[in-house]
Amino acid sequence: MEGTLFGFTEEQIGHFGATWGIGAFILFMLFIIGEIAWKSKAGKTGTFVLFFVLAFGMVGFIAKSIIEKIWGI
Repeated sequence: MEGTLFGFTEEQIGHFGATWGIGAFILFMLFIIGEIAWKSKAGKTGTFVLFFVLAFGMVGFIAKSIIEKIWGI
């Protein structure tokens, strides 16, 4: 087939990377934030602040995915 890679089109590969790839990256980032909190002995409040502040940017991506599913975009 022309224009495919292992039977997948460019659009399918892009969609897979934009959902599962970024989702895996978000999980990895959460692991890193937890590691920072543990190594710095941040305590409960410090850990909450680290997760809230550093993970806040991920909320937009997750909200975008939810809105797309609800609206059928």
